Amino acid sequence: MHYLDHAATTPLEPRVLEVMAPYLNGAYGNPSSIHRLGQEAKRAVEAARRQVAELAGARAQEVIFTGSGTEADNMALFGLVEAAGLKDAHLVISSIEHHAVLHAADRLERLGVSVSRVDPEPDGRVTVDAVLAQVRPTTRLVSVMWVNNETGAVQPIAALGQALRERKVLFHTDAVQAAGHLSLDFGGLAIDAMSLSAHKLSGPKGVGALVVRSGVPIDPLLVGGAQERSRRAGTENVAGIVGFGEAAELWRTEQAERQARLEALGERLWQGLSAIPGVSRHGLGGPSVGHIVNVRFAEVDGEALLLNLDLADVAASSGSACSSGSLDPSHVLMAMGLSREEAAGAVRFSLGIASTDADVEAAVAATREVVDRLRRLTERTGEARR
Repeated sequence: MHYLDHAATTPLEPRVLEVMAPYLNGAYGNPSSIHRLGQEAKRAVEAARRQVAELAGARAQEVIFTGSGTEADNMALFGLVEAAGLKDAHLVISSIEHHAVLHAADRLERLGVSVSRVDPEPDGRVTVDAVLAQVRPTTRLVSVMWVNNETGAVQPIAALGQALRERKVLFHTDAVQAAGHLSLDFGGLAIDAMSLSAHKLSGPKGVGALVVRSGVPIDPLLVGGAQERSRRAGTENVAGIVGFGEAAELWRTEQAERQARLEALGERLWQGLSAIPGVSRHGLGGPSVGHIVNVRFAEVDGEALLLNLDLADVAASSGSACSSGSLDPSHVLMAMGLSREEAAGAVRFSLGIASTDADVEAAVAATREVVDRLRRLTERTGEARR
C-alpha cells in the first residue's frame, strides 16, 4: 500500500517502539508509587516531558500530558474559559478549526458562553484584523489553529498572538499539524496554550499534550488524582508518553533534513497532479506546509476517487480522519467559499517521513488513471440518459 494519509496518522517509527517496549512489559510501575518500579516510571515520564518541551520551545513544567490532541484542545477551551469565569464569557475561534475545537466551542455555547466564529479568506487563512474585530471586553480566549489539517495553510500565529497579548486576551493554538514541520518556539511567541499529538509525529496513538504558559490559570478537564501537578487526573500512559518523548526528540534533532525531504516530495507530488486536466489545489496563496496537498478534479466525485485509489493501493483521504463516515462536505473548504459540490470533490494527500519517491509516483499515476476512468464513465452515463 502506498500510504499518503500521514495527516490522519503516521506509522510508528521503529526507534520509538524500541524505547516504548520496556514500559509495556517489565517496567510496569505506576509513576505515583513511591517504590523503585514507580519511581523508574516517573523518571521516564519526566524525561519525556523534557523532550516534548524542547520540541515545543517550552519549559518542561509547562507540558501537561493528555490522552490525545483532542483532549488537549478540550482542556484548553474548557479549562482556560472556566478558570477565567464562565459568567458573560466570550470565546473566539476560526471556522476552520479541527472538530475537537469546534465541538468544544459548541458545548461551551450551550453552557451560556458567547462564541464568535471567524471565516478565513479564500486562500484558507484567517487575518489578524478579522479575528481582532470579534474581540470584546468579555473575551476570555481566542483559539486559532497553527496549520490547517486539511489544506496545510499556515495561520498568522505570531502576529495574532502579539496583538492579543496587547489586548490582554488569552490565546490557544492547535499545533498538532505544525509540530515537527514548523519551529514552534512557544517560549518566544505570545501563545498561552498549545495542543500537540504524538501520533502525528511517528509516535504512538493515545497520547498528546497541552502546553500552558506558567502563571496562566487553567481548570482541569479530568479530576480525581493529583497527576500532572493536579492539572490532569488519571494514571499516566507511561509507554505512550515515553514514545511521545522519543518521537519529539527525533523530530527536533532531524527536523531540517525531514522538512527539506518532505518539501521536495510534496512539490513533486503537486507537479504530477497539476498535469492532470481540471485540477485545483486548495490552500495556495500564502504560507503552507509542503507535506499536505489538497486538490479536486472537475467532474470527479471525491468519494469515488478515494475508493478507486484504495483499490489501486493508494491511501489518501477527504480531510480530517475524525470526520470520516460523515456525508457532509469539508467545513474547511466551504468556509473558504467553495460550494458543497466543489468541497465534496476534494481529496487530501499527505506525506510523512516514511514516504518515498515510489509512493509519489504511484499516487500520481493512479490518480491520473482513476480520474480519466471516472470522467469517461460520467460521459457514458450522460449519453445514455440523453
